[in-house]
Amino acid sequence: MAPFRILSLDGGGIRGLIPALVLAELEQRTGKRTAQLFDLIAGTSTGGILALGLTRPGAAGKPLYGADEMVGLYEKDGSKIFDRSPLHRLKAIGNLADEKYPSHGIDAVLKARFGESMLSEAITPVLVTSYDIEERGPYFFKSHRARLEPPRNHLMRDAARATSAAPTYFEPVKVPCSDQKSGYRALIDGGVYANNPAACALVEAMCFFDQKLDDIVMLSLGTGENTRPIKYEDAKGWGLAKWAQPVLNVVFDGVSDTVHYQLQSLLTKGAQSGRYLRVQVDLTDANDDMDDASERNLRDLKVVAEKLIAENDAALDALAAHLTGAIPSRPRAAIPAMPSIATGGNGGATVQPPPA
Repeated sequence: MAPFRILSLDGGGIRGLIPALVLAELEQRTGKRTAQLFDLIAGTSTGGILALGLTRPGAAGKPLYGADEMVGLYEKDGSKIFDRSPLHRLKAIGNLADEKYPSHGIDAVLKARFGESMLSEAITPVLVTSYDIEERGPYFFKSHRARLEPPRNHLMRDAARATSAAPTYFEPVKVPCSDQKSGYRALIDGGVYANNPAACALVEAMCFFDQKLDDIVMLSLGTGENTRPIKYEDAKGWGLAKWAQPVLNVVFDGVSDTVHYQLQSLLTKGAQSGRYLRVQVDLTDANDDMDDASERNLRDLKVVAEKLIAENDAALDALAAHLTGAIPSRPRAAIPAMPSIATGGNGGATVQPPPA
């Protein structure tokens, strides 16, 4: 039996440029679009935008966008998304009295990128996370469920806007929902509980697609590991105002690392050995802020990704062969191991170890 291939994409704002570049390299080596290489694609926040973009339908049943086009979203549209006028700065008192960025920039970009495409039209099954602040619980955008239940079918751009509505950065979004008494759901970034959506994707593969654990292989792409410490001497005197944005980054990082630990425990033991590859990068050579869309930081993020690719040329070739089915179908106990990415420092790639 051929493996069930899952792609999981972390949140991380403008740092989504890194996994987009890695996927562009895989597409070049395989000659296929990302949507054609996987059986399920899951994403949170910027990873959710990537997942939806890579599965947006085009002509003749093929995906409209490849990873190169999604790289363009960060390089061309990042400064439009993370833009605020002096008036907004004044109104928000920096970031204390209002969200850091007005929504018109991201709304315009998502409308241009996704148009009227519906979630149910996704070329490959896609799962995108968000959180309902009125119902107080997770809300998942699932293309496969949208095909079966019309109330769960949404505009792709609405799903993209909801999954990327990071608290303090963007205001929540009202997404029309016909099965709600209110007629809508009030949604924010799914990163508050699943910045790394790999565990959500694994459960979906097993419960909806009826896959067994030892039939599954997963590629999990991070958006860069925060390396700046929060010094005790600084943080001990912080109140609500100073903790607001740092605590969001702590939550995102902690969730991502914990999910990695869980997936590594499930998919790299015994018969599952080699079924899981987590690629993460230490951001020592680029700014780890989620909203630094400056030309300099985009260039630095690109250099980090290019270094990752150059240092792992052979491993990426092996991964490309693995994903294209160059490895023949076989009994699930003999499904081959995912190739390893070499460990590196100073911005290089890492197969991220589990937390102690």
